[in-house]
Amino acid sequence: MHAPRMMHITGRASRPAKRSGAARWGVTAWDGLALLLVGLLLAAGLRAVPATVVPIEGLQPIGLDPLLLPDYALRSTLRMFAALGVSLTFTFLVAPLAAKSRRAGMILIPMLDVLQSVPVLAFVSLSTVLAQTFAPGRLLGAELACVLTIATSQAWNMAFSLYQSLTTIPPELDEAARSFRLTGWQRFWRLEVATSIPGLVWNTMASLAGGWFFVVASEAIVVGQTSYQLPGLGSYVALALQERDTSAILWAALAMVVVVVACDQLLFRPLVAWSGRFRNETVQIGREEDPWMLRLLRRSPVLRWPMEQAARAAGWASWLPIGHPSGRAATRRGGTKRSGMVLWYASLGLLAAWGMFNLLRDLLAELTWAEILNVAQLGGITLLRVVVTLVLSTLIWVPLGVLIGLRPRLARLVRPCVQILASFPANLVFPVFVGLIVRNELNPDIWLTPLMMLGAQWYVLFNVLAGTQALPSDLLEAARSFHLRGLAWWRRMILPGILPYYVTGAIAASGGAWNTSIVAELAQWGDTRVAAQGIGSYIADATAAGDGVRLLLGVFILSRYVVVVNALVWQPLSRRAQRRAA
Repeated sequence: MHAPRMMHITGRASRPAKRSGAARWGVTAWDGLALLLVGLLLAAGLRAVPATVVPIEGLQPIGLDPLLLPDYALRSTLRMFAALGVSLTFTFLVAPLAAKSRRAGMILIPMLDVLQSVPVLAFVSLSTVLAQTFAPGRLLGAELACVLTIATSQAWNMAFSLYQSLTTIPPELDEAARSFRLTGWQRFWRLEVATSIPGLVWNTMASLAGGWFFVVASEAIVVGQTSYQLPGLGSYVALALQERDTSAILWAALAMVVVVVACDQLLFRPLVAWSGRFRNETVQIGREEDPWMLRLLRRSPVLRWPMEQAARAAGWASWLPIGHPSGRAATRRGGTKRSGMVLWYASLGLLAAWGMFNLLRDLLAELTWAEILNVAQLGGITLLRVVVTLVLSTLIWVPLGVLIGLRPRLARLVRPCVQILASFPANLVFPVFVGLIVRNELNPDIWLTPLMMLGAQWYVLFNVLAGTQALPSDLLEAARSFHLRGLAWWRRMILPGILPYYVTGAIAASGGAWNTSIVAELAQWGDTRVAAQGIGSYIADATAAGDGVRLLLGVFILSRYVVVVNALVWQPLSRRAQRRAA
């Protein structure tokens, strides 16, 4: 098998051989469409960006007029992609460090698992303080706080995806990099990043959907004693729920469908098609037609030229002779003294114990042991819901994801539907669940649990789709030639092939389930409030009451559960997936 390589987004084979008519003057229909799209993007930026420099006191109140939705959708979309940029930067800084340094990985991976499980509400205050430090009194500060809060619902999944790809490099590709004496920088960009692109693209889609899921909480910013609702779809939905305006909720749902479909057509369909070039295979069996946006990028000189220059610059930078050749670096890493490792871990353990002691001391000063034990019991109830969510998500989406992923045309049709469903905030279905529970006198502890699946199951599906589409075509053809079917086909080829991707999706789904518990365990429709027992509703109540001590207690207990599950379940599964890849 050959190593995946960084390829240009343009292709000579797709260039037309001749031009006629208006094309002779360098103008084609593709150019007109490209100019239209560029003009719309520039107009959107010029429309939204200047509003961020106004004083925060001049913020207009949110309205439920459907004519406001295009502007609100534009603002929320810009925040989503700004947060995505922050998440990508975080991913490429943290994931390589965790994958290449055992010491750093022992700290960063459990930390990421804990952080992705911490409710978004816990990050709002921190993001607000940081943002208002840079832009005090300006709407820009509130916008930065919103972007940082959204990024906390996106970054962890993408970091896990890149980490999984970097730690499961096929051994033959690793040996090829050593044979060609690639430096650390060259190996990273020419091999490791290229190998990780398919999985990273799919997890970027999942992260963007996760950001939409928490947009209601992210656009509600609290500065001091005053709360601000930033103009956006999340604030619109929050007001519609408060006013019990069903028509406004339906308009918001329609606007979100339009935004998600537009993102799929303009960005993710081209990215998925382009990422197929980096599959680890010797032959490509059956080539799907490129989506219209990718053809536009290739055929329009308006867009093709900057893409060519960017690809040429990336290719030049990827060959910079930075670092030592792979063989020499590996030798040096292998010489690490065991005594140094023991001292390192002992120091970290003492530091963690000291921090935990001080935290518990502050908590015990204001809380009783009875309340702490009660919160621990609530955490156990939520843990049970998380386990049920993961089991159901695995049983439903692993077989369906494999069947869809093996059929590219079906996957192309299903992907926008999945993105729409994954992007819908749970708040949009509150009227349905609250109405059913109240009207039929159902038990909220049971019937609010499906809301948790809305924020968790899609991580499993997206990663199973990515793993299935990353399976080499020649391997699938070999399975057909040997008539491998039934349970043997699943046990010997499919499940081992998608295991690293499934583990990444399951870890993200677990964190998403914990995070979604603050929404799933407390549903409100107007003045009607339905709550389930669990640590999520406890944290939501503490946040609404402004009780920082009990909010800290809830987050601390939740983190302890996450750490234990990480040590007992996810770390052994991750090591098993890495051994399978090796």
